[in-house]
Amino acid sequence: MGNAMNRVDTTARGGVPNGGVSYWYSSTELPKYRPPLPGDREADVCIVGAGFTGLWTAYYLKREQPDLRIVMLEKEFAGFGASGRNGGWLSSELAGSRPGYASTHGRQGVVDLLRAMRAAVDEVVAVASAEGIEADIVKDGLLHVARNQAQVARLHDSLEFEREWGAEPDDFRLLSRDELDGRVVVADARAGTFSPHCARVQPAKLVQGLASAVERMGVTIYEQTTVSDITPQTARTDRGTVRAPIVLRCLEGFTASIKGQRRNWLPMNSSMIVTDPLPASVKAQIGWCGAELLGDFAHAYMYAQRTADDRIALGGRGIPYRYGSRTDDRGATQEWTIEALTGLLHDMFPAVRDIPIAQAWCGVLGVPRDWCATVVLDQSTGLGTAGGYVGSGLTTTNLAGRTLADLVLRRDTELTRLPWVGRRVRPWEPEPLRWLGVQAMYTLYRAADRREYKRELPATSKIARVANMITGR
Repeated sequence: MGNAMNRVDTTARGGVPNGGVSYWYSSTELPKYRPPLPGDREADVCIVGAGFTGLWTAYYLKREQPDLRIVMLEKEFAGFGASGRNGGWLSSELAGSRPGYASTHGRQGVVDLLRAMRAAVDEVVAVASAEGIEADIVKDGLLHVARNQAQVARLHDSLEFEREWGAEPDDFRLLSRDELDGRVVVADARAGTFSPHCARVQPAKLVQGLASAVERMGVTIYEQTTVSDITPQTARTDRGTVRAPIVLRCLEGFTASIKGQRRNWLPMNSSMIVTDPLPASVKAQIGWCGAELLGDFAHAYMYAQRTADDRIALGGRGIPYRYGSRTDDRGATQEWTIEALTGLLHDMFPAVRDIPIAQAWCGVLGVPRDWCATVVLDQSTGLGTAGGYVGSGLTTTNLAGRTLADLVLRRDTELTRLPWVGRRVRPWEPEPLRWLGVQAMYTLYRAADRREYKRELPATSKIARVANMITGR
């Protein structure tokens, strides 16, 4: 059906190539579209959305019960959304409030969920190896850096917090400035933390490899097929209707596109930039010889990786939310966001100031009202879903997919007893309240970051504490 590049615009703002889905696809190749749904079909399981959540669910279902007839429906191409646009952090970070999860399953339930997340990092690495998926995966861990006194205070609080929730000493370790510099040199760094439970990945390569793997197992993926309505045993599309006893909605940030789902998960935008390859002279100043992932303790946080071809890819929030739960799914971000991310990159790594920005892009992620991920299957209706990863989905999708598979197969397992299973979350407020709330939240967080830097506050700004109370984070 032709190459998807013909259907994705790449524009330039401020001289930086912008959009085109993501650099991860620009550096490889956009896939050709698979055929659309050829009319009405029947299946045992219908999965709406061919991103990581849907693909992992299909993978484990087929592995456990090969005779299942599984149909996947995708508006664009498999991995078009956040699955092919993210920062490439295969991390054990879990979105949401741990006390919130514990309110239904107790502290031990949360400890079990966190341990399952750490194990899921190795599970993804193992599956990629077993399926021959080459995705630049290197498990060198995760660094978080503190660059002012308030961030240092949050760093120490985070270490204590992790220990309170069952972390062992080797799961999260304090780094001095010298130890941090030995891994990567970040301007104004005061201290850092290191966790071994993270791997770098090229996300587009991983999602495309996984899509090919599930096809080899017998799963049918129909692309160029827009689902508009999901009801028990039915997914209605512009190409026909799929009927199945089990219908799983795996759309994450695009959930609002389904009839009746506009207020369930808020579509939050996140943007990225990537540099040209770094010359040897710049690499000598920065260090970063390994594949560690890099984050910080700011409120409007950043995330970065050193790519396999020696670039720095760095992301953060641009315009976080568009009125009415609209999504800008072509990948182009705002010029001011490119400038802000570039400024942050140069602030953290002055040596890269003369290195051009090769591309900018954005993606959309799903945010529940309580900021906690969920995995749900209603056995009475056959309707299920998983998502709400709040930007920490690359590993979480694997655990969620395995859990959904167990629920579909009606198995009582350790995974189906985890505290995110069956969570019910109230919807977001109607407009304009949710738009005003999100704009206010990020305005306050950015103001708190500026205040902490300028005044060298010894602890978290009261502005950020107010933002936390308002949003319920």
